[in-house]
Amino acid sequence: MIELTEKDQKQLEKKGISKETMLGHINTFKEGIPFVNLENAAVIGNGILKFSKEEEKELITFYDSKLKDLDILKFVPASGAASRMFKALFNFLNAYDPNKESLETYLERTNDKDINKFSDGLERFPFYEKVMDSIGTSFDSQGEKVYKFISELLGENALNYGFYPKGLLPFHKYENATATPFEEHLKEGALYAGSNGKAKLHFTISEQHEEMFGEEFKASGPKVSADTGITYDVDYSFQKASTDTLAVDMDNKPFRNEDGSVLFRPGGHGALIQNLNEQDADIIFIKNIDNVAVMKDAQAVADSKKVLAGVLLKEQEKAFEYAALLDKGGVNDETIEEIRNYLSTNLNVRFSDEFDAASNSDKVNILKDKINRPIRICGMVKNEGEPGGGPFWVTNSTGEISLQIIESAQIDMDNPAQADILKNATHFNPVDLVCAVRNYKGEKYDLLKFVDEKQGFITGKTKDGKELKALELPGLWNGAMAFWNTIFVEVPLVTFNPVKSVVDLLKESHQA
Repeated sequence: MIELTEKDQKQLEKKGISKETMLGHINTFKEGIPFVNLENAAVIGNGILKFSKEEEKELITFYDSKLKDLDILKFVPASGAASRMFKALFNFLNAYDPNKESLETYLERTNDKDINKFSDGLERFPFYEKVMDSIGTSFDSQGEKVYKFISELLGENALNYGFYPKGLLPFHKYENATATPFEEHLKEGALYAGSNGKAKLHFTISEQHEEMFGEEFKASGPKVSADTGITYDVDYSFQKASTDTLAVDMDNKPFRNEDGSVLFRPGGHGALIQNLNEQDADIIFIKNIDNVAVMKDAQAVADSKKVLAGVLLKEQEKAFEYAALLDKGGVNDETIEEIRNYLSTNLNVRFSDEFDAASNSDKVNILKDKINRPIRICGMVKNEGEPGGGPFWVTNSTGEISLQIIESAQIDMDNPAQADILKNATHFNPVDLVCAVRNYKGEKYDLLKFVDEKQGFITGKTKDGKELKALELPGLWNGAMAFWNTIFVEVPLVTFNPVKSVVDLLKESHQA
């Protein structure tokens, strides 16, 4: 049993974490988190839908016809810091001295591909003019220019972009201005998430950046409103301290900082299910802050979102009809079979063999449980070697088979059969979701009831030179939505434009 000091208990109180939750974390470390059990990769024809151009047009028209009566929200996880995006540049500043070697020699010596790309594409970055205005044009070599450029870009007493949230960096350069991801999300929101002249966006951000986001909205909001004719309602939330997870030492005892306090770490994007649970709308679009294209591609992106939303509305309409029927009672065997077929065929619900042998009333209860769940439609892009969660049929700990988005870290790569299933995956999820979170009566589901706690991650880290184990909560679009009804739809590659490294800004999708 873990003994907590008075100081520990005060720390827990301040964070809003119960002793039971902390002990639960310790138990998870002791037991470990099992790998998932993959049944098959979800592919087109078995778990992933693919629509013809004609079908896509019909779904877009259907969505547009419903728009004026819908309460829509665009939910954007935006707490990502830019420091990781500039990792290669920070490394370069530590490793290179322009007074001691040429850039060519450095590149030959290190084979630093990112710096090679960065140097070659310097003038195509959206912040090029801004940096050059500060550092001038007098250099003895390309190495000195690149070194000074990066120093100005990242220096604490200069632009300090490494400190910025990713959403507030200049990502795109247009004829007369640059645009941040935040601004691009506003523009994009007008194309598919606006209803009756209004668009509502919710950004999850770090508390320390709230003022910066507020300033950016003041600067870009009126301009985008004037261009789009849309009024924006923008608000923010922070990842809650109560979702932080305990770190433990290698003996599964709470890891203590040098001052004796217990170490808690942010629980990862799965913590945002709490933030999402506080939102309410007919339809919620979810998309990461760094996944924005330049405006020439925005219409294609918007059309793809409307296709997903059209699928959602069509399926929800039918699901609501059946849910009301089940609640009304007096459902005969024929209708039970009809609802079961609908759930299997349209919402990918799998039933155990016991269902057939169950009584009429038990079958109705099972159907009620299966149909009264939030629905998510997930865009799936053809796998081009990018990292990201993949779509799979998975068997959970209770023997239920369902469609899930699974990260490679959740798969036992030492098991040849599981590794083979992973190899058969053809698509991955670029965090492109459209969600319905209300039941047929218009009541919002408690999303925390649909989380699979067994889908978290345990990772090894170090702090103050000591090894520790950290716990990441089930990911927002992974285990945190494990018990939702799920449909996967193929979407075009144009919808996937993340910026994980600064050199990604040189890709065509980020060049106006």
